[in-house]
Amino acid sequence: MSRIAPLDAARARNHPAYWAFLAHRLSGAALALFLPAHFYVLGTAVEADAFNQAIAWTSSLPVKLMEALLVSALAIHLAGGLRLLALEFLPWSPQQKSRIAIAFGFALAVGLIFLFQALR
Repeated sequence: MSRIAPLDAARARNHPAYWAFLAHRLSGAALALFLPAHFYVLGTAVEADAFNQAIAWTSSLPVKLMEALLVSALAIHLAGGLRLLALEFLPWSPQQKSRIAIAFGFALAVGLIFLFQALR
């Protein structure tokens, strides 16, 4: 059994593909934590007063910022998933770093567009 040298492990963690992997995993975990709360709020739609309180709460600035982060996490997770599909089905090329940068640029743009729309 071979072991990775500490220097090689540190070098691997500085590669953009490692950060793309980490962002994909963390955004997936954030979405998994968010979904139960989201379903709970949707469940309050049965009672009009509770639903109106939840809607009023979502109009506050901190919640709008959290929603923008959530949409960014969704876009990061989508872009990371598309990157993984590209790794599986496209031949390896030196442009992998460019594809990673494009995926994160897409996710950032989606999050910022959502934030600007929410703050209008």
